[in-house]
Amino acid sequence: MNKKILIWEIVGMIFISLLGSFLHFLFELTGYFPPVGAIAAVNESVWEHLKLGYWPLMLFTLIEYKFIKKEVNNIAFAKLIASLVIVVFIITFFYTYTAILGEDFLFLDIISFILSIVIAQLVSYKILTLKKFSNKISIISILGLIILGLLFILFTYFPPHLPLFQEGITGEYGIVIHHF
Repeated sequence: MNKKILIWEIVGMIFISLLGSFLHFLFELTGYFPPVGAIAAVNESVWEHLKLGYWPLMLFTLIEYKFIKKEVNNIAFAKLIASLVIVVFIITFFYTYTAILGEDFLFLDIISFILSIVIAQLVSYKILTLKKFSNKISIISILGLIILGLLFILFTYFPPHLPLFQEGITGEYGIVIHHF
Protein backbone atom coordinates (compact mmCIF):
# COMPACT_ATOMS: atom_id res chain seq x y z
CA MET A 1 0.00 0.00 0.00
CA ASN A 2 1.29 3.43 -0.97
CA LYS A 3 0.11 5.71 1.81
CA LYS A 4 0.95 8.97 -0.01
CA ILE A 5 -1.12 8.04 -3.07
CA LEU A 6 -3.98 6.80 -0.89
CA ILE A 7 -4.00 10.11 1.01
CA TRP A 8 -4.12 12.00 -2.30
CA GLU A 9 -7.07 9.92 -3.46
CA ILE A 10 -8.89 10.53 -0.17
CA VAL A 11 -8.22 14.27 -0.44
CA GLY A 12 -9.59 13.97 -3.97
CA MET A 13 -12.82 12.49 -2.61
CA ILE A 14 -13.33 15.58 -0.48
CA PHE A 15 -12.20 18.05 -3.16
CA ILE A 16 -14.38 16.53 -5.89
CA SER A 17 -17.42 16.29 -3.60
CA LEU A 18 -17.14 19.90 -2.44
CA LEU A 19 -16.35 21.43 -5.82
CA GLY A 20 -19.04 19.30 -7.49
CA SER A 21 -21.57 20.52 -4.94
CA PHE A 22 -20.57 24.11 -5.65
CA LEU A 23 -20.88 23.54 -9.41
CA HIS A 24 -24.47 22.45 -8.83
CA PHE A 25 -25.30 26.07 -7.96
CA LEU A 26 -22.75 27.99 -10.05
CA PHE A 27 -24.92 28.46 -13.14
CA GLU A 28 -27.65 30.13 -11.10
CA LEU A 29 -25.11 32.13 -9.05
CA THR A 30 -23.67 33.61 -12.25
CA GLY A 31 -27.09 34.80 -13.39
CA TYR A 32 -27.46 31.88 -15.81
CA PHE A 33 -24.36 32.93 -17.77
CA PRO A 34 -24.36 30.42 -20.68
CA PRO A 35 -20.59 29.76 -20.88
CA VAL A 36 -20.60 28.61 -17.25
CA GLY A 37 -22.97 25.86 -18.34
CA ALA A 38 -20.04 24.03 -19.91
CA ILE A 39 -18.86 22.96 -16.45
CA ALA A 40 -21.83 23.62 -14.15
CA ALA A 41 -25.24 21.98 -14.01
CA VAL A 42 -27.76 23.96 -16.09
CA ASN A 43 -30.77 21.90 -15.03
CA GLU A 44 -31.79 18.98 -12.82
CA SER A 45 -31.31 16.21 -15.40
CA VAL A 46 -29.21 13.18 -14.59
CA TRP A 47 -26.80 14.17 -17.38
CA GLU A 48 -26.08 17.58 -15.88
CA HIS A 49 -25.30 15.99 -12.53
CA LEU A 50 -22.66 13.78 -14.14
CA LYS A 51 -20.63 16.90 -14.95
CA LEU A 52 -20.45 17.67 -11.24
CA GLY A 53 -18.14 14.69 -10.81
CA TYR A 54 -16.25 14.90 -14.08
CA TRP A 55 -14.96 18.48 -14.07
CA PRO A 56 -13.80 18.51 -10.44
CA LEU A 57 -12.11 15.15 -11.05
CA MET A 58 -10.27 16.64 -14.03
CA LEU A 59 -9.15 19.69 -12.04
CA PHE A 60 -8.04 17.54 -9.13
CA THR A 61 -6.13 15.27 -11.52
CA LEU A 62 -4.10 18.24 -12.79
CA ILE A 63 -3.28 19.30 -9.24
CA GLU A 64 -2.57 15.78 -8.03
CA TYR A 65 -0.38 14.92 -11.01
CA LYS A 66 2.02 17.74 -10.18
CA PHE A 67 2.71 16.22 -6.77
CA ILE A 68 2.66 12.46 -7.39
CA LYS A 69 3.61 11.99 -11.04
CA LYS A 70 6.88 10.25 -10.18
CA GLU A 71 5.20 7.81 -7.80
CA VAL A 72 2.23 6.64 -9.87
CA ASN A 73 1.53 4.76 -13.03
CA ASN A 74 -1.34 4.91 -15.48
CA ILE A 75 -2.76 8.24 -14.31
CA ALA A 76 -4.69 8.92 -17.52
CA PHE A 77 -6.20 5.44 -17.49
CA ALA A 78 -6.95 5.66 -13.76
CA LYS A 79 -8.80 8.93 -14.18
CA LEU A 80 -10.68 7.77 -17.30
CA ILE A 81 -11.91 4.73 -15.41
CA ALA A 82 -12.72 6.90 -12.36
CA SER A 83 -14.77 9.27 -14.51
CA LEU A 84 -16.62 6.33 -16.07
CA VAL A 85 -17.28 4.86 -12.62
CA ILE A 86 -18.90 8.15 -11.59
CA VAL A 87 -21.04 8.21 -14.73
CA VAL A 88 -22.13 4.57 -14.62
CA PHE A 89 -22.72 4.52 -10.86
CA ILE A 90 -24.86 7.67 -10.78
CA ILE A 91 -26.95 6.61 -13.78
CA THR A 92 -27.42 3.06 -12.49
CA PHE A 93 -28.19 4.15 -8.94
CA PHE A 94 -30.68 6.82 -10.03
CA TYR A 95 -32.65 4.71 -12.49
CA THR A 96 -32.64 1.68 -10.18
CA TYR A 97 -33.91 3.45 -7.11
CA THR A 98 -36.48 5.54 -9.00
CA ALA A 99 -37.78 2.40 -10.71
CA ILE A 100 -38.19 0.73 -7.33
CA LEU A 101 -39.53 3.72 -5.38
CA GLY A 102 -41.43 5.42 -8.20
CA GLU A 103 -39.92 8.87 -7.58
CA ASP A 104 -36.61 10.56 -6.95
CA PHE A 105 -35.32 11.75 -3.59
CA LEU A 106 -32.68 14.45 -3.10
CA PHE A 107 -30.95 12.65 -0.24
CA LEU A 108 -30.50 9.52 -2.39
CA ASP A 109 -29.12 11.64 -5.24
CA ILE A 110 -26.60 13.18 -2.84
CA ILE A 111 -25.65 9.76 -1.48
CA SER A 112 -25.15 8.39 -5.00
CA PHE A 113 -22.97 11.38 -5.92
CA ILE A 114 -20.72 10.92 -2.91
CA LEU A 115 -20.59 7.13 -3.23
CA SER A 116 -19.69 7.41 -6.91
CA ILE A 117 -16.75 9.64 -6.03
CA VAL A 118 -15.54 7.41 -3.20
CA ILE A 119 -15.68 4.32 -5.41
CA ALA A 120 -14.07 6.15 -8.33
CA GLN A 121 -11.17 7.38 -6.21
CA LEU A 122 -10.60 3.93 -4.71
CA VAL A 123 -10.56 2.40 -8.18
CA SER A 124 -8.20 5.17 -9.27
CA TYR A 125 -5.88 4.36 -6.35
CA LYS A 126 -5.76 0.71 -7.36
CA ILE A 127 -4.92 1.55 -10.98
CA LEU A 128 -2.34 4.17 -10.01
CA THR A 129 -0.45 1.55 -8.00
CA LEU A 130 -0.45 -1.14 -10.69
CA LYS A 131 2.47 -1.91 -12.97
CA LYS A 132 2.81 0.64 -15.78
CA PHE A 133 0.61 0.01 -18.82
CA SER A 134 1.70 0.74 -22.37
CA ASN A 135 1.88 4.29 -23.69
CA LYS A 136 -0.91 3.39 -26.14
CA ILE A 137 -3.27 2.91 -23.17
CA SER A 138 -2.30 6.37 -21.88
CA ILE A 139 -2.93 8.01 -25.26
CA ILE A 140 -6.28 6.27 -25.68
CA SER A 141 -7.20 7.25 -22.11
CA ILE A 142 -6.35 10.90 -22.69
CA LEU A 143 -8.46 10.85 -25.84
CA GLY A 144 -11.29 9.22 -23.89
CA LEU A 145 -11.14 11.94 -21.22
CA ILE A 146 -11.16 14.67 -23.87
CA ILE A 147 -14.08 13.09 -25.72
CA LEU A 148 -16.07 12.74 -22.50
CA GLY A 149 -15.42 16.39 -21.63
CA LEU A 150 -16.47 17.49 -25.12
CA LEU A 151 -19.66 15.42 -24.84
CA PHE A 152 -20.50 17.11 -21.54
CA ILE A 153 -20.13 20.51 -23.20
CA LEU A 154 -21.89 19.59 -26.44
CA PHE A 155 -24.88 17.94 -24.76
CA THR A 156 -25.30 20.86 -22.39
CA TYR A 157 -26.08 23.16 -25.30
CA PHE A 158 -27.50 20.57 -27.71
CA PRO A 159 -29.02 17.80 -25.59
CA PRO A 160 -30.60 14.77 -27.24
CA HIS A 161 -34.28 14.44 -26.38
CA LEU A 162 -33.79 11.35 -24.23
CA PRO A 163 -34.76 10.85 -20.57
CA LEU A 164 -31.14 11.10 -19.39
CA PHE A 165 -31.05 14.70 -20.59
CA GLN A 166 -34.54 15.75 -19.52
CA GLU A 167 -34.87 18.26 -16.72
CA GLY A 168 -36.83 16.69 -13.89
CA ILE A 169 -38.84 19.73 -12.80
CA THR A 170 -39.95 21.25 -16.12
CA GLY A 171 -39.45 18.37 -18.53
CA GLU A 172 -37.28 20.62 -20.70
CA TYR A 173 -33.85 19.93 -22.15
CA GLY A 174 -30.62 21.93 -21.98
CA ILE A 175 -30.40 25.33 -20.36
CA VAL A 176 -33.37 25.83 -18.07
CA ILE A 177 -33.81 28.98 -16.03
CA HIS A 178 -35.88 28.49 -12.91
CA HIS A 179 -37.71 31.44 -11.43
CA PHE A 180 -38.94 30.29 -8.04
